[in-house]
Amino acid sequence: MADDNSKFPGGEPEEAAGAAAGEPAEFEAEPLNEEPARGVSPAPAAEAQEYSGRNLEEAISLAEHRLKLPREKFNYEIVTEKTKLFGIKGKEIVIRAWPKREDEENAVENFLRRFMPHFPLELTYHIRKRDSMVFLVFDGEDKALLLRSDGQLLLALQHLLNKISPAKVQVDCEFFRKRKEKRLREYAQRVAQSVKDSGREEVLDLMNPYERRIVHIAVNQVPGMTTESLGEGFLKKVRVYQADNQRKRT
Repeated sequence: MADDNSKFPGGEPEEAAGAAAGEPAEFEAEPLNEEPARGVSPAPAAEAQEYSGRNLEEAISLAEHRLKLPREKFNYEIVTEKTKLFGIKGKEIVIRAWPKREDEENAVENFLRRFMPHFPLELTYHIRKRDSMVFLVFDGEDKALLLRSDGQLLLALQHLLNKISPAKVQVDCEFFRKRKEKRLREYAQRVAQSVKDSGREEVLDLMNPYERRIVHIAVNQVPGMTTESLGEGFLKKVRVYQADNQRKRT
């Protein structure tokens, strides 16, 4: 339960959202693809080549040009990141890139084709790909069951698909994500305003990285307020407090 009777209004954990200015140093951003993603085969020695640039975007663009493939068609991993000296200060990043196998590219479709005939709900789905993400929207006769208990089953499916897919998968049904994010943003800003008015910090219930990210962004949009995550592991609590208190402690 939240401290000072602040109750997080939206149930079970889920996963990732966008960034904003004013993020706290502890802010849990999406990691770079520093290692092959889950479900991605290791780089084949014969196919993997190295590409360098002044930043990650430049290195990936060079790989696209040399491989003659868009970035969603190949895997990459960061080999090294170093600073050049020799009188000219600048950074260089080196990646290793190799084409995706067909089964990696269609991991979500292949899994759902085998899984859905055995799933006890009558559902249909639509898959859309954009950049390095897969968006999956469920519909059908039993879609309401996916949204029970604050979308527990929907989020469990998303978690499962992210385990088997090399690309990040975002699952939705009946605009569940948009409604959940709106509710959580409004709640976080109410808590932040309460803390600002009372001067008493609050610690919110356990949340996953997706939920914590929304809270971090929303609270830091309230002038003078900041956040930090507390605890270890996937689920953590979020402390909401006045930024001045942080300066006093340090």
